[in-house]
Amino acid sequence: MITLYAWPTPNAHKISIMLEECALEYEVVTVDITAGDQFKPDFLVLSPNNRMPAIVDHDGPEGRDISVFESGAILIYLAEKYEKFLPATGNERYSVMQWLMFQMANLGPILGQAHHYRDAAPERVPYSIQRFTDEAGRLYGVMDRRLAEADYLAGGDYSIADMACWPWVRVHRYHGQPWEDFPNVKRWFDQIAKRDAVQEGMKLLTDKRAKTRDVLDDKSRDILFGKTQLGRR
Repeated sequence: MITLYAWPTPNAHKISIMLEECALEYEVVTVDITAGDQFKPDFLVLSPNNRMPAIVDHDGPEGRDISVFESGAILIYLAEKYEKFLPATGNERYSVMQWLMFQMANLGPILGQAHHYRDAAPERVPYSIQRFTDEAGRLYGVMDRRLAEADYLAGGDYSIADMACWPWVRVHRYHGQPWEDFPNVKRWFDQIAKRDAVQEGMKLLTDKRAKTRDVLDDKSRDILFGKTQLGRR
């Protein structure tokens, strides 16, 4: 049994999709990031950077509980344990790892900033909007060129790299990126969207999504981006 600590965001959807792809038994503990659940002491034991998702695998090494935070690390942990969606050795393994790191270091942070400045920021700063929208477009272009030559990001096989990137691209409208500009990304996106496990994984906390979209009140802004967040320094 795995316990997934989550809120319905792209980073959490990476993990719910992987859990479904591996057909694993899991339970979900809601971490309402708009209400400050990420700062609760019990959660900080699992995720000291006050970010979800995190997991506890109750059948970890030597049959003991193990907790893992950071979505990329969770994907690698699950892939290695269950020997799925990440080759054990060779060039194929490093291709998956490269594209997973592309998401962790570039795609996620930049698309998050694009969404923030275009939609969630209390004031519209033209320079910031343009800067992150343009960089988001560049990253979509990197993916589009790659997917012109391969079925999936790491090559011919679906992998944790695709699971990492797919939920972020799903909300492309928030990044100012129209599908028609990236036909290969659109083809890849639609292909993955047909997978049963992806459709099941995207059901994660669907009843909470409206609240996620309505985080623009002052209290939620403070929790997510302001003094409450910075007070954890």
